[in-house]
Amino acid sequence: MIDLHYWTTPNGHKITLFLEETGLEYRIHPVNIGKGEQFDPAFLQIAPNNRIPAIVDQAPADGGAPIPLFESGAILLYLADKTGKLIPSDLRGHNEAIQWLFWQMGGLGPMAGQNHHFSQYAPEKLPYAIERYVKETSRLYAVMDKRLADREFLAGDYSIADIASYPWVVPYQNQGQKLEDYPNLKRWFDAIAARPATQRAYALAAQINPPKPMDEAEKKVLFGQDAGTVKRG
Repeated sequence: MIDLHYWTTPNGHKITLFLEETGLEYRIHPVNIGKGEQFDPAFLQIAPNNRIPAIVDQAPADGGAPIPLFESGAILLYLADKTGKLIPSDLRGHNEAIQWLFWQMGGLGPMAGQNHHFSQYAPEKLPYAIERYVKETSRLYAVMDKRLADREFLAGDYSIADIASYPWVVPYQNQGQKLEDYPNLKRWFDAIAARPATQRAYALAAQINPPKPMDEAEKKVLFGQDAGTVKRG
């Protein structure tokens, strides 16, 4: 059994996508980050960075005590190793998947996240910041589009590399992008969107947190953190 501490963000979706694809038994513990539930002391014992997602594997392979994990990329790697699914087993394929996972963690996620912040949430619209991150998002989309020109998925068969990247492309319109500009990426995106596991994961998200605009109180919780936030935790 996997206990998943989750909210309906791109990083949260990564883990429900994996769990729905593999059929691994799990239960969700919602962590409403707009209300500050990520600062609960019990959650911080699992995720000291006060970010979702986090998991606790109640039945690790070594038969020992439950294993807690935070950071979505680390969780995907752990679950892929645990199940032997959604990651190639051969040396070259395995490392291709890992490098594209790290590409998402270090590039697509952070850059698209800054794009979202400055274009959608910042109280002051700063043209330089918006242009900077919209352009970088377009560059990263082009990297994926080029990679997918001669293959169906990012690293061989459908894998954690695709699962990590897909949720960050879902809000492409808010990122100032048009999928029609990236035909290979669009084909990849549509194929993943049509997977039953993807549809189940996003239907679950809509039940837990129906889409709605972020209010000012939520923005204050999410965007007002500093070192003092950690020291008080």
